[in-house]
Amino acid sequence: MDWGTELWDQYDIIEKHTQSGLELVEKYVKFVKERTEIEQNYAKQLRNLSKKYNLKRIGKDEPECRLSSYQSFLEILNEMNDYAGQRELIAENMMMNICIDLTKYLQELKQERKMYLMEAKKAQQSLESTYKQLDSSKKRFEREWREAERAAQYAEKTDQDINATKADVEKAKQQAHMRAHVAEECKNDYAAQLQKYNKEQNQFYFNDMPLIFNKVQDLDERRVRKLAQGYILFSDTEKHVMPIIGKCLEGMTKAGTNVNERNDSMVVIEQNKSGFERPGDVEFEDYSQGINRASSDSSLGTPKGPMELLGKNRSKNFWLFSKKSKLSPSTLPPFSTPPAPSPANGPPSPKFGRDPLSYCLKEINKTVKPRISSFRTLRRSPTVTEDFTHLPPEQRRKRLQQKLEEICKELQKEVDQSEALGKMKDVYEKNPQMGDPASLASQISQTSQSIERLRGELNKYETWLAEAGGRGDTLRYKSHTFNNNGAHDVLSPDGAHSDESTPDPSQAIYAEFDDDFEDEELTAPIGKCTAMYSFPGASEGTISMQEGEVLAVVEEDKGDGWTRVRRNNGDEGYIPTSYVTISINK
Repeated sequence: MDWGTELWDQYDIIEKHTQSGLELVEKYVKFVKERTEIEQNYAKQLRNLSKKYNLKRIGKDEPECRLSSYQSFLEILNEMNDYAGQRELIAENMMMNICIDLTKYLQELKQERKMYLMEAKKAQQSLESTYKQLDSSKKRFEREWREAERAAQYAEKTDQDINATKADVEKAKQQAHMRAHVAEECKNDYAAQLQKYNKEQNQFYFNDMPLIFNKVQDLDERRVRKLAQGYILFSDTEKHVMPIIGKCLEGMTKAGTNVNERNDSMVVIEQNKSGFERPGDVEFEDYSQGINRASSDSSLGTPKGPMELLGKNRSKNFWLFSKKSKLSPSTLPPFSTPPAPSPANGPPSPKFGRDPLSYCLKEINKTVKPRISSFRTLRRSPTVTEDFTHLPPEQRRKRLQQKLEEICKELQKEVDQSEALGKMKDVYEKNPQMGDPASLASQISQTSQSIERLRGELNKYETWLAEAGGRGDTLRYKSHTFNNNGAHDVLSPDGAHSDESTPDPSQAIYAEFDDDFEDEELTAPIGKCTAMYSFPGASEGTISMQEGEVLAVVEEDKGDGWTRVRRNNGDEGYIPTSYVTISINK
């Protein structure tokens, strides 16, 4: 059923209905816009919440960084941040696919509806104009017919009048005949206008308006269909990101299951273990029989003895008693077994006099109280030493090991820089046009001094690590470097010079690299390069190339301006990095 057939006389209803439909689209667009604002605000709040509780500002060396509970909390915050990103994606997709698209479509519908309504008005105006012409011709026909009837009656009356002359009769008849002729013409015109109007009216009600109404119906149905798609997109937009949101939620669940309380306990132990032995039992000292002064003082060397005698808090850490302090080793040896007391029947010391117990307590107050005070000061502000002796044994070993690794990395960096400077110096010596070798002397000297300084620190910390009971096998830098003359310095694993492999100073700088090429012939290329300029490759260790030639990259530029390449025939060598365009494999 069509509007043109069923609603042919409901133009006003159709106009009102289509206008209401467009207003519904506008209302839905406004609704979706407000929903996107809610999503954006929600995502913003989630991101701020994640940022607020993110503990990444804490340094990586902090103890809690290794705890699974701490790492899982960071994972939850990261997943929450990703979740917020999905909410932002929902808002963005709704704005693009619903709001903007429907707004654009709505403008098109308004223009199309306006055009159809204008066509209907034009057809209506045309029909009304034809009807006016019909009505005008009808009234003229009516008027002329009445005039003709009056003229005919007057002519008949004149003809019957005996007093009228023949000329008057003829004149009246001619007038009647003329009026009759005009009336007949008006009748024919009225008939023609009536036929025209009927035709246009039939065209208007059976063709023009039904066609326009059907077009408006199609427009409204398309509007409803587009709006329905917008309704579906409203839910599908969120459905599309639900799998990713589900992964975020699964990540949060996984972060919870990854928490290992036992492992966290082991991490706490590993990070805070002092390495001290537990203190031994305090020997019984029989003051009733008299004791030796040295034994009394020595017995105070145990971590718990003085604290118990003075009634202090036994929960304090006692590892401080093993550190270097003002107490002499003979007076307060850490973790030493207290010497045995004097025999029960031994002679009393003359120092005790008549009351050995009060004398002993007096001596304890003189010696122990100042020492305990100094230990408290040490506890509050321990003296940090370079060899980390202010730390417990276990923590000291860890810090020494960490320091050795840092020195090795720095030493490796200096060694690589020394190698690069050696290459550049040799190239400058053989190709003076590329640079002055003397300009590198200060850099080579400075690098060599840094290497020697780092070697000294390495040996020093390895010695301290060995004293602390650790392993000194942390050296991981290359086994050769360059001295100021460009020759190789071969290092033993402990960083010292090896006497067996001291190279000949006159040896060419690239001899070592030629051997490296032979040993690494099967090294897989890491990319390709295309020569922008020709290079003669006259120096030893370099390779010639022609403009436009494609070579395989074996080793990237390490900062010295040279790249190691290989031809298809297996020839390898160095070329200037600035002469080629390089493409590294991903």
